[in-house]
Amino acid sequence: MNSVFNFFSPKDKKFQPLFEQDAKNLVKISQSLLLTVTTEDTEQRIAQFRETEKLEQTGDDITHSIFLELSKNFITPFDREDIHALVSALDDVADYIYATSLNIELYKVTVFSQEIVHLAKLITEMSKDLELAIMELRNFKNTNIIADVCSRINKGESQADFLCNTAIARLFISETDAIELIKQKEILQTLEMATDKCDDAANVLEAILIKNA
Repeated sequence: MNSVFNFFSPKDKKFQPLFEQDAKNLVKISQSLLLTVTTEDTEQRIAQFRETEKLEQTGDDITHSIFLELSKNFITPFDREDIHALVSALDDVADYIYATSLNIELYKVTVFSQEIVHLAKLITEMSKDLELAIMELRNFKNTNIIADVCSRINKGESQADFLCNTAIARLFISETDAIELIKQKEILQTLEMATDKCDDAANVLEAILIKNA
């Protein structure tokens, strides 16, 4: 019945392009954070701080545009609650990425543990997966792609929890500078929260898949 409904429904020309813009922007901001924690070039790191800030604002603008469309349009490609939840989760991921970048800049952190780099890589992989799944919302032809993405992100979030917890435990054992410990701990926890929000987005995508595939 859902497939018949989708066949006769008018093609969405408002929401889907905005979803895809939001997903692409999320990939860019995650890549900017990854460059921030992997480059040894101070000038490049400063450039990434500004790039991350710009991309976070772009994401906010896209979120606002989607919510505006939601308030103006009675017909939506799928449940209004799911649209709101998905866009909010994507916005939260970008916010935590930006918060991480801002903390690195304000705290003047220049050395990054393997766990921080690994978490940044995980967030980039998750963001790319979210973009892949969101592209499939156009027509639901390859629903296995969405299901696979949700599974990978769920596993990635569990991995992020483990990385964050073990890294913090190691800090309390080996770090003798209390201020540095607090800085590193906050960065780790903010990164882990970004992976939580990726998982939230994946859960919404899974709900959309169940209702519409």
